[in-house]
Amino acid sequence: MRKFLTLGLVLITAVLLLVACGSNSKEDVVKKTSKKWTAAKGYEVKAVMEIKTNGDSKKYDVNVWHTKPEFYRVAVSEEGQETSQMIIRNEEGVFVVTPSLKKTYKFQSDWPKQNSQGYLINALADDLAADKTAEMKETKNAYIFKAKTRNNHSKMLPSQQVYIDKKTLLPTKVIVLNEANEEQIRITFKKITLGVAKKASDYAIEDFTKTSDTKADNKDSKTDAASTEETDKGDGTAATTSEQKTTDDKTTDDKATDKQSTNEEGNAATSEDTITTSADANATDNTENAGADVDSEDFKTHYPVLKWDNVKLTDEESLQMDTGTRKILSFEGDKSFTIIQEKVKKADQFYLPVFSPGDPADLGFTIGAITDNSISWEADGVSFFIASNDLSKDELIQVASSMVNGEVK
Repeated sequence: MRKFLTLGLVLITAVLLLVACGSNSKEDVVKKTSKKWTAAKGYEVKAVMEIKTNGDSKKYDVNVWHTKPEFYRVAVSEEGQETSQMIIRNEEGVFVVTPSLKKTYKFQSDWPKQNSQGYLINALADDLAADKTAEMKETKNAYIFKAKTRNNHSKMLPSQQVYIDKKTLLPTKVIVLNEANEEQIRITFKKITLGVAKKASDYAIEDFTKTSDTKADNKDSKTDAASTEETDKGDGTAATTSEQKTTDDKTTDDKATDKQSTNEEGNAATSEDTITTSADANATDNTENAGADVDSEDFKTHYPVLKWDNVKLTDEESLQMDTGTRKILSFEGDKSFTIIQEKVKKADQFYLPVFSPGDPADLGFTIGAITDNSISWEADGVSFFIASNDLSKDELIQVASSMVNGEVK
C-alpha cells in the first residue's frame, strides 16, 4: 500500500512539474508583453516597413520616439534617403512635418488613439489585449499572434501577425494581411530600446523643420534597457539576441477646390467594367484625354487601381492655374468621387504651422489628412485631393492607397 502511495505522489509531482514548466497560455503572454511594452516610461524603435501594392514593393525606414504619456515622433523615409516626413505629437497638438517641402500642418486630433500602427509597440500591445479572439501559436523561438488591426485601414487590412521573441518578449516583426489573408505590409524591427524618456523640448516642432533629421536622430538617449535584432529565417521564426544586448541595428495642402462634390450634374452610365486606372476604355477613344499628356513636363496623371463594379471614369480635365496645371478626374456610378492633382510647390522657407481639418491618415508611404468626405496627401512631387459624398473613410483610403504605385497614363 505504501508503495502505491509513493508511486502516486511521484506521478502527481511529475504532472505538476510538467504543468509548471509547460508553455505559457495566450493570456499569460499577452499580459507579460503588455506590461513590458507599456510600462516603460518611453521607448525608441528603428524598423523597416515594406509595403506591397499592385505587384510592386517599396521599403521605408521608420524611426519612432515615444515618451509617456502622449509624446510621439514618427519619422518615415524611403529606404536610403533622408527623412521625407514626420508626425509629431507634443503638448501643443499633432503635427505633420515635411522638411523637403518646408511645410508643417497642425491637427486637432487624438492620434494615435484608436489608430494603432505596428511600429508603435504600446499600441500593438493594446491590439493584442483588445482582441479576445486572437490566436497564438508557438515555434521554437517565437510566439506568433494573429489579431485584428485597429486603425483606419482595418476594413482593407483586417488582421496582423505579431511575432514575439520568447527570450526577450519583444516584437520582432509584424505582418499586416488583407481580406484575402495576403501580406500587404511587413514591419521588421531592427532595434527596440525601452526606458527612454526624452524631454518635452526634444519634441519641439522647431527642431524638425529642417531638410534633415540628423540632429534629431543624434540626440542622446537617457536609458537603454532592452533591444532586439531580428534576421528573417524564411521559416517564420526569428533569431534574436539576448535582452541585455543592444544591437545597432500628407501631408495636406487643404486646398479649396472648385470641383469637390462628386455628385456632379448629369448621370453617368454605369458599367460592369472595373477601374484599372490606366482607364483604357476612356483613353483610347477620347482625344481630349490624350491631350492631358501634353503636360508631362509638369507631372504625369495618376489613376487609381481599383476593381469596383459600376464605377467609371467619366471626365478628365486639365486646367491651367497660376500655380501650374491642375488635373481633375471624375468617377461616377455606385461610388462617385473626384480626384484633383497638381504639382507640389515647395515653400521658400518654413511657414507657421497651417491648421488642417480632420485627422492624420497614415497611408504607409506618406501621411495625409482625412475627413468624413475627403482625403489629401502629397507624394512623388504631386499634391492629391479626393472628395466624395459616397465613399466611407475606409474607401477614401483605399482609393488613395491604390494610386501610389498605380499605372500612369
